Amino acid sequence: MKLHELAPAEGARRGGFRVGRGPGSGNGKTSGRGHKGQKARSGYSRKPGFEGGQMPLKRRLPKRGFNNVFAKPLTAVNLDAFAGFESGTTVSAETLLEHRIIRKCPFGLKVLGGGEIPAALTVVADSFSASAKEKIEAAGGTCAKP
Repeated sequence: MKLHELAPAEGARRGGFRVGRGPGSGNGKTSGRGHKGQKARSGYSRKPGFEGGQMPLKRRLPKRGFNNVFAKPLTAVNLDAFAGFESGTTVSAETLLEHRIIRKCPFGLKVLGGGEIPAALTVVADSFSASAKEKIEAAGGTCAKP
């Protein structure tokens, strides 16, 4: 069997209903759209979130906080992600990308203090949490900025 030979089971799919084909069809004249109104017109499409002219929910709710469109969020990584590295290794964003610990790091790396660090590593990151820095240095490693 080839891809172009695939077909649904017999009777699994019903053909489209032909509207506007005379009064005998039971769906002629207005073609199931009723009389007049916005939905009866050709080209009508309801926009997502449209509530018939009523003020939409997303506009009724109060806005909270501030969303900085120019923000460059750092990629966060916990210390337990460094479990597979041997002592003396330099761990950076590039290393983590190679080992597929992180998927992408567009704006920089921040190391957080979750978990324990297994060995004395040289960690190169843009930012460190206070607990992460403490744990890295306690294990005999160093924290460096790129």
